[in-house]
Amino acid sequence: MSLRVAVFALAAIVILPAAVPAQPREGRSGKSKPTDAVSVSSVSELPAATEVTGGREVGVTVYNDDLGVVKDRRRISVPGGASEVRFQGVATMIDPTSVHLRPLGGRDLDVIWQDYRFDLLNTDKLLDRCLEQSVEVSTKDDQVRRGTLLSYDAGSLVLRDTSGGIVILNRTEVRQIALKDLPRGLTPRPTLVWRVQSPSSGEQPLEATYLTSGLTWHAEYVAQLEPGGATLALQGWASVENHSGATYEDAKIKLVAGTIHRANQPPGPVPMAMRAMAATSAKMEERPLSEYHVYELPMNATLTNDAVKQIGLLEANGVKATRKFTLDPSKDAEHVMVSEEFENASSNNLGAPLPGGVVRVFQRDKDGSLELLGEDRIDHTAKNETVRVAVGGAFDIGVERKQTDLKQVTPRVNETAFEVTLRNHRTEAVDVTVVDHAYGDWDVLDSTVPVKKKDANTFEFIVHCTPEKPVTLSYRLRTRS
Repeated sequence: MSLRVAVFALAAIVILPAAVPAQPREGRSGKSKPTDAVSVSSVSELPAATEVTGGREVGVTVYNDDLGVVKDRRRISVPGGASEVRFQGVATMIDPTSVHLRPLGGRDLDVIWQDYRFDLLNTDKLLDRCLEQSVEVSTKDDQVRRGTLLSYDAGSLVLRDTSGGIVILNRTEVRQIALKDLPRGLTPRPTLVWRVQSPSSGEQPLEATYLTSGLTWHAEYVAQLEPGGATLALQGWASVENHSGATYEDAKIKLVAGTIHRANQPPGPVPMAMRAMAATSAKMEERPLSEYHVYELPMNATLTNDAVKQIGLLEANGVKATRKFTLDPSKDAEHVMVSEEFENASSNNLGAPLPGGVVRVFQRDKDGSLELLGEDRIDHTAKNETVRVAVGGAFDIGVERKQTDLKQVTPRVNETAFEVTLRNHRTEAVDVTVVDHAYGDWDVLDSTVPVKKKDANTFEFIVHCTPEKPVTLSYRLRTRS
């Protein structure tokens, strides 16, 4: 008798070709144990619809917040009457309640019920399903033991042999185990199963749509400052992470930027670690969708499970940029911070909505090598808005800030005076924006530099700093409680 052999850890499991009727089984504790699969059918076998080779198309829409929508279209040969349609290889992190099957061929097709089967085939699950059933165990010394499987663990198998005796076998000495039949409900890959009713037989395309976690994407940008710092070259990448438990071959990929509202979700499995990264330079095509923006890859690509694919978002040269120097004591009272600002406008060689992400700013050194100046995270930025990227502290601008006076004018009125001294050791003059904050009812009574009120709690001064000539800003603030 020829046997089909599937090799697993510690021993091989052999499925004998002759099937026996399924028997009631018990768990290792001796009590009745239900199947681990979800909604496993207990009805008689139905004719199976078959998938036509080469007829599959996959589309994946990925959102920013651990969510993907998968559109899995396959060409299926459906028999007339009742049958089972199976889609193998779907995401393990699928939301089964979101699955929708749609016939696309114009024929009538009624869906009676659907299952998501994720009880995956492995050695222990096979053994668990075969408790209280007949097995045949071959050992490494070529002995064959036949009997009923009573229990198992990581180290041993317990059988009742044909004479009624109990045999305990060390699993390290087991070469293979032969079973009478493959237990129902186990599957080699996560599978969606539908029972359908069709008035006639024939091929037709079916599309399964479902939500899955384990898919997300984020944007990264590289800004290269040109000599002099007046312009920059901006390159953007979308990094798509797939930890959903499925690989999407030759898929149509869309990315959605924006914050989508979702109902509260129960916690899901923890994604596995990233294992690979791939990149393509094809640029995404952008268009609005309701209150969001969609970025679509113009060519199909494969999203491999537990991998990251980088896709080109944009590339722009000659972007006019302005360097800003800011002192905000509420954030850092000792350093003037440097930022690069540019307009996201078509007149500035940009003009498409920019998804939020990390911007890394580089500049070439005199030896030609690119050096990192700093990085910052930007929010989603619409067209014609200003992009501000914090770079780091200004090394050559010294700061000294002190409170010079505090007095209570009345029980509800206070006055506070400050001095900010800036020392510019650079070779060129710069303007430093000094920011301060006040709350409630307040006024700046006097200052040595004109003051500008930005909002209800913020005011600022533009201080011109010439090289090697310290300049002091003085101002007095009145607050009322």
